[in-house]
Order: sequence, then structure tokens, then C-alpha cells
Amino acid sequence: MEEQSRPVKDISIKNGDDIQSIFEQLSTSGGFESRNLAEGLEILSTMINDKDCLKFLSFVAAITSTGLRGIIADMLKKKMFDVVITTCGALDHDIARYFSNYLEGSFTLDDSKLLEKNIHRLGNVLVPMESYGPIIEEKMQMFLEAAYKSGKKEMSTADITRMIGENLGEGSFLYWAYKNNIPVIVPGIVDGAVGSQIWMFTQKHSDFKLNVVADSEILSSLIFKAKKSGSLMLGGGISKHHTLWWNQYRDGLDYAVYITTAQEFDGSLSGALVREAISWGKVTQSAKQTTIHAEITTILPFLYSALLSKIK
Repeated sequence: MEEQSRPVKDISIKNGDDIQSIFEQLSTSGGFESRNLAEGLEILSTMINDKDCLKFLSFVAAITSTGLRGIIADMLKKKMFDVVITTCGALDHDIARYFSNYLEGSFTLDDSKLLEKNIHRLGNVLVPMESYGPIIEEKMQMFLEAAYKSGKKEMSTADITRMIGENLGEGSFLYWAYKNNIPVIVPGIVDGAVGSQIWMFTQKHSDFKLNVVADSEILSSLIFKAKKSGSLMLGGGISKHHTLWWNQYRDGLDYAVYITTAQEFDGSLSGALVREAISWGKVTQSAKQTTIHAEITTILPFLYSALLSKIK
């Protein structure tokens, strides 16, 4: 048993209570994920208020197909983070939703019938074919052609995402990253529609090169001079791992909050708790860290709302 354990306190919510007071009660409620959620708020607010901290945001693509894209964009608009690491699908959805619309659907829809109607299903989000592939193809070829004609024959993924953001507007998370000079790095950029369009572009312009190693120069220039580093990791996979991987070069993250639905029993990277990364030197032994087991689109709006009242 932990020394000086506190008694479990009942939660009492009254009409008019603000979200901050509710989070304070979660911190003394004893269990189960409520304490991790309250702890995550404290870690994130401390991290964002720490002027010496290099702040990473990593996230999986699927959440940007939902309304949570608005929170991602808002966090970057407010400059809460210094670096973004994500997957190609996030770029796909950001372009597609800026120029078109996705639709509300259901997990129980008949996928064969959706195929006949040229509608893709992403969980309970519907992606009409005309809102996705053709738009991304048209826009990416246009963006790349303009960049090529301006003399850009080699680009990193950070260059690609900056180029896209420059051509979008306020609803886009890539726009706010571009506007605030926040690099967005996509280590697996060829795994998605945007990546396929880059490949297609090279078929017409064989002298155009995608230089993913150049992203390492960006990350190393930031990591090696950072006094501290921290990260909010939304979901697992390559975006989470790339964030952890680069932070091992400065002896690990000093702040780390991970939100996931994955389980650790299968040994997967996505299921691994933040504390496992300590053994690899990707999170410091003294780090303020927690793993929140929750579905991101459900939890993040409340966490973000409480965070806004705590940041300076």
C-alpha cells in the first residue's frame, strides 16, 4: 500500500459547478480512470506552462475525420505545441474536409450497400468517394505543381505539410501549423492518399524527390537543444513511437500523457503504457507521466476545456 494514502472521496456535482471543480473531485475519487484523467490535466497544464519545455503533439489520423479536428486546430492556433507528429491519413482528412464534407453514419451500416453507393465507412463516419480521393488528387497535384514551378525539386514531409497548410484556411489544423510555424512531420507519409499523390507526381517529374531524412534534421535541431520535452500522444502507432524514439536522444520525455484504448497484454507499441518507455530511455525516470485508457473523441473535449482554464 502506498504511504500516506488518501481516503476515497465521493463526487458531488451541483448545478453550476464548473469543469475545473469536477476535475478536482476526480483527483480524489480513488478510481479508476478518473484519477488518471485528473492527473493528465495537471501534467498537461504544467507542461504547456513550462517555457523551457519543447512540446510535442502526436495523433492518429482517424480522429481528424471527426469533429475533434476542431480541437486539434484550436490547440495549434493557440500555440500549445511546438511540433506535430501524425500519419498520412490526417493530411488526407484535413484536405478532404476543408474542401468538402464527411457525414454522420453508424457502425452497423451495410458495407456492401455503402460500396454500391461509393461511400467509404470510417467507424461511424461516412466518407463519400467524391469528398475524398478525387479532391485529394486534384488539390495535391495542383499544390505540388505550383511548388515545383517555384523551384522546389526536393521536399521533406514538413515541407509538404507546410505547403498544404499554406493552401488551406482556418478550419484546417495544417493551416494553423503553417500560420504559427509549427512543423508537422509524417514519418509514414507514403501510407495514404497524399503520399500516393506525391508518388504520382514523381511519375511526371522524375527529378522531384521526397526527402524523409530531412525531417530528422528538423527534429534533431529541436531535440538536442531542448532543456525539457513533453508530449500529448493521442492514440498509438507510428506517430506515438516516432515521438518517443526521438526523445530518447535527450534521455526521454519529462512530461508524457498518452490516451489510448489499446491493451498492453499483446506486447504492442500502441498498448504499451507510458511507463514502459522508461526502460528504453524514451521517458525519464522522474517524468510526470500517465496513461489514460479512454476513447479520444469522448475524453479530449472535456480535458481540453479544463486545460483552457489552467494555462497562462
